Amino acid sequence: MPTLSMFYGIIIQMYWNEHNPPHFHATYGEFRAEYDFDGNLTNGKMPENQQKLIAAWAVLHKDELAANWQLSEQKQELVRINPLR
Repeated sequence: MPTLSMFYGIIIQMYWNEHNPPHFHATYGEFRAEYDFDGNLTNGKMPENQQKLIAAWAVLHKDELAANWQLSEQKQELVRINPLR
């Protein structure tokens, strides 16, 4: 699964050609979760502080996430996204 970004111990990834609705995966230690591009937790568990960071990052990079989703549907290489600073 390609890694799109990493910040504060959080790894953001997206599968190639994955099922709808559009989403990304976040990992933090043993926690794993899926988020929509508005930063809403849709599946899994994440500590509250990390969840807030992921949500803020998603809102900032919503257009880039959508562009990567389109690339994934075409089985093309995904583009890295700047981390949260």
